[in-house]
Amino acid sequence: MSENSNSQFSFHGSSFDSMIETLGTAFGTFEASPVNQIQNFHWGIDLSAAESAVLITGYHQSDFQFQIEATPDTAEYLSIVVPRRGGMGVTYGSRTAEAGQGKLLLYNNYEPDSVIMHGEPNLVDELLINWSIIRQAVGQTFEIPVDGPLDFLPELDLSTAAGKTIGSLTETIIGGMRNNGPLLQSPIAMAHMTQALADLVVRLVPHRLSHLLDEKPCSITPRHIRRALEFMQANISQPITVPMVAEAAGVSVRSLVTGFRTFRDTSPAAYLHTLRLRAVRQDLLDAENSQTMKEICLKWGFFHFGRFASAYRATYGENPSDTRKRVRGF
Repeated sequence: MSENSNSQFSFHGSSFDSMIETLGTAFGTFEASPVNQIQNFHWGIDLSAAESAVLITGYHQSDFQFQIEATPDTAEYLSIVVPRRGGMGVTYGSRTAEAGQGKLLLYNNYEPDSVIMHGEPNLVDELLINWSIIRQAVGQTFEIPVDGPLDFLPELDLSTAAGKTIGSLTETIIGGMRNNGPLLQSPIAMAHMTQALADLVVRLVPHRLSHLLDEKPCSITPRHIRRALEFMQANISQPITVPMVAEAAGVSVRSLVTGFRTFRDTSPAAYLHTLRLRAVRQDLLDAENSQTMKEICLKWGFFHFGRFASAYRATYGENPSDTRKRVRGF
């Protein structure tokens, strides 16, 4: 699905084939199959889109499962599934996560292998939060550059404190978007509410960085670490070294390394490497960037292309050439 701003659409039909044809056109490469034999199948989707979030309300008869392959226009987002009747599940390899009565489902749309819709009939709200907002919340919370999957715990029990808090704000945003609601008329309010929801998700839903929330919660990043971070960010395209960073920060290499381990849970070299990988990816995701792969790598300090490709693949789950092909559509 591509990103739209303050748009509303409605799709409906009375056959399984019409659903496949319509959703394939609207959402990308869409493949679906019924779980059981279908005699009567009515379906519909109402969609309301703002810059920071999209609300999808879907209803149908009979269980079915589907896969959606991302296209160059497919936005990355965090989906928060609120089942009204029936349920919804996603599979990651051998693992399945389910949303149902009293339980929300959270997942990044790039990650599941397949999705299954339960219930006869089924009615589900999906609130899609732009992934850049999640990434921003992570950066502000942990003050470290984060790439790759966050591995959120996908199921959220609404009877828990975290579930009640996130569920309540999710319902408020859904209510404000539905039927051309007031949030669609107020981009500032919409931005504030989605940012607040992203912050709650990052802080309250377990993920691979959650352990950092319990470590030194009252600690303040020392000035020399902040100077080092600023120096790295300003010079990531230059052939800087850890001793150069330490000199810019006004401390010894040992103190710099210890500070990064304590306050960033990483090393200065690894932090700089992550910054450079992110810069490369941003260039590759820019469809208007005409630089060659080699020029982009050299620009951000990667001189050994084989090691770069291996690190990029380990971080983003795809080859750098695949990223560029996906963005350019060939």
